[in-house]
Amino acid sequence: MTRAVPHPVLSAVLVLMWLLLTSFSLGNLALGTVIALTAGWAVEHLHPPRPKFRRWSAIPLLMGIVARDILRSNIAVARVLLLGPNHPAYHSGFVELQLRLRDPNAIAVLAIILTATPGTAWIEFEQEDGRLLLHVLDLRSEDDWQTLIRDRYESLLMEIFE
Repeated sequence: MTRAVPHPVLSAVLVLMWLLLTSFSLGNLALGTVIALTAGWAVEHLHPPRPKFRRWSAIPLLMGIVARDILRSNIAVARVLLLGPNHPAYHSGFVELQLRLRDPNAIAVLAIILTATPGTAWIEFEQEDGRLLLHVLDLRSEDDWQTLIRDRYESLLMEIFE
């Protein structure tokens, strides 16, 4: 790792991918190299703090809950959207949640969990006040979602990271 090329493998892969997606020419090689170097320099400044796990035993529990929730959501989304007659009435919408999490690694894991679960999408997060904007496919009650996120995921993530 040098100052000129902080992430050489990442940069090389990006240049290769650029050339595969475009046609090979000197111009594309130069442009791909500039883009790859810029991406490498940007990644160099994005290092999050090193995670500190407080309670390792909660990780398998969280993984089990997430796996079960993803499976259930897949079935529910398939039933409602794909297999349901005339697409039964569902109400999608945006929910604004208040998070207690402050650890950046815990927030990143929560973003992965919510985005990987069909029917939910992480839209925006305001770090200063802990507000999360979430899009939900089947929105019944904002309070239900606040309780679900707080009790199901956030409490375990706080045990693990904070």
